[in-house]
Amino acid sequence: MSTAPVLVVGAGHNGLVAACYLAKAGQEVLVLEAAAAPGGGSRTEETIPGYRFNTHSAAHNIINMTRIPAELDLAGAGLHYTEMEPFATGVFAGGRTVRFHRSVERTVASIAEHDPAEADAYGAFMHLSTPLARAAVAGLETTSGSDLLRSAASRVPALMQAARRAGGMRELVHDLLSPYGSLLRAHLPSDLTRAPVAAFAAHGSAGPHVPGSAFFAMWQAAYHLHGQWHPRGGSQALTDALVTRLRSYGGTIRCIAPVRTIHAPGGRADGVTLAGGERLAATAVVTAIDVRTALLDLLDPPLSGRLRAQLAAAHRGNAVQLVVHLATDALPPYPDARPGDWSGLQSHVDSLDVLQDGFLAADAGHLPDPPPTYAFTPSVYDSSLAPSGRHTVYLACPSAPARVRGGWDAHAESFAEAMINQVERRAPGFRDTVQAMHVHHPELMAERGNWPGAHPMHLDITPDQLALLRPIPALAGHTVPGLGRLVIAGASTAPMGGIAGAPGKAAALALLTRLDRSSSYQR
Repeated sequence: MSTAPVLVVGAGHNGLVAACYLAKAGQEVLVLEAAAAPGGGSRTEETIPGYRFNTHSAAHNIINMTRIPAELDLAGAGLHYTEMEPFATGVFAGGRTVRFHRSVERTVASIAEHDPAEADAYGAFMHLSTPLARAAVAGLETTSGSDLLRSAASRVPALMQAARRAGGMRELVHDLLSPYGSLLRAHLPSDLTRAPVAAFAAHGSAGPHVPGSAFFAMWQAAYHLHGQWHPRGGSQALTDALVTRLRSYGGTIRCIAPVRTIHAPGGRADGVTLAGGERLAATAVVTAIDVRTALLDLLDPPLSGRLRAQLAAAHRGNAVQLVVHLATDALPPYPDARPGDWSGLQSHVDSLDVLQDGFLAADAGHLPDPPPTYAFTPSVYDSSLAPSGRHTVYLACPSAPARVRGGWDAHAESFAEAMINQVERRAPGFRDTVQAMHVHHPELMAERGNWPGAHPMHLDITPDQLALLRPIPALAGHTVPGLGRLVIAGASTAPMGGIAGAPGKAAALALLTRLDRSSSYQR
């Protein structure tokens, strides 16, 4: 029997999750990472001396909707989460603040302080959205074949409930096919709730004008169901726990090991060649990087025919996230703030139109003006991130252009200043609290994360590239037609991107099934 390991290409959180499940099942596993450290988008670094910031992901929500943390005993490996409560606040330039609590009832009460009719409308919108959110969460850990069929069948009652609440299946389908901007305008009376809900929906890297994006706004119900979570110590804590767990299972990681070629002679993956020329044999290969890079650039022989054409045609937009790290000597001084106002996402988007204009500008390669902005202040409940009496403020714009005329070096500082202005309008005096700044702009993200197009999810998560269609239907089961012992994971594979871990788990289970069938055949 071959003693070659299973090779996992990429040590982002999905690659590490896949490696853990494989090693837990008894496979010898070696993870190969191009960067100097594992983690991908789940890293926390001292980008400003003395202050530790997440380089990308700020909240770990989807993975906490799965069984992955429990199945891998990540708490036993040192991972602990703090719930953000409330999970979001809408902070408006006019002085109003709306608080979104885990409890829908408390949220409705917060909105009612400003407009009772709007509060009732929000409650009704969550009533409509909750069955769909439950159904989506139930499908996070499905794989291919019979598991998918069982999962789909189990979600039919929730979908029928959603249809009844929408007024019929035709109305529900209409809602789901709508842009989330249209959906919010139809269900919520004003920007008091539209704007902060849209700020969360924009995490899907789609603008409010994109057809079929409605579910991004309905996903708001999932935060009421499951909460929003901060890993103590920052996103690095997830990476560190996965590395600890992998090593406890006997797996290993090798960094500064970029893969140049994935060898699949005769329709079966059997190893890789590193950039320096070293050849490594493999029992099987898991790719946990951008799927187009893996299958169109690294694979030898590469995909061909219709499969290649479909994958090459998979799309990603030009609107991505830009992050600004600020070291401050105080939290944003919101007028009339209450305890908890700094706990979750702080939306500084005053209107749905501002958000939409920002995405339209970015799609055209222009800088949005003003930049839609939101903030996280994790040091308020995690003292490990900043010196005593100081804070980390993480600003993000969801609609920065990946490609911008003149390049990001020419625009990064002024764009960050415009984002700070957005906070200053809502928290007068904030600018005076800023001690230092680091701008993590799209070109840096693309370079340091190996993210083509600076897209952390590699591909858009529009309905044609989501769940059982991600990245394309033929690859949604994480296996590659005609290729044995090669499976795909990562943010560009089913079911979705983000800090989910589900693609990594699904890829590992798909490979274990194939290896088990192969062993049974050989016996």
